[in-house]
Amino acid sequence: RICVITLAEAHPLLQSGKTIKNINYQISANCSRLQNKVSGKSKRTCLFIFQMQGAQFLTELAPLCRISSSDGEEYTIYSCIRGRLIEVNENILSNPALLQEKPSTEGYIAVVLPKFEESKSITQGLLTQKEYEEVLLKRRSSAS
Repeated sequence: RICVITLAEAHPLLQSGKTIKNINYQISANCSRLQNKVSGKSKRTCLFIFQMQGAQFLTELAPLCRISSSDGEEYTIYSCIRGRLIEVNENILSNPALLQEKPSTEGYIAVVLPKFEESKSITQGLLTQKEYEEVLLKRRSSAS
């Protein structure tokens, strides 16, 4: 029930052959995703129950990071789901190429844990791979 936030295949950073110059988890003067510190424990009964303290709460429109490319473009990456920020991928700070080379594995951006009662509606709202490809086709044909 955790969500791993990655760049979509169709994201301009993955399509245009751009080089990533910088990744910044500093969202505002008072908010850095790098300061997210999760502590707590998990208990094992028939399910894992997480008790977390210190995790930043995110809304769907909460920025996670900003990515700058070598051509001067800047992209803000948003959470897209409500939940607790469990972890940000600090490895991409020292190796930004992971975002492009391995976007769905080692180049992930963050891990978010939605509220248990919302996790089912979140997964039901996701597109299948086929539906996603259809959206991309429509987008490309309307752009040309």
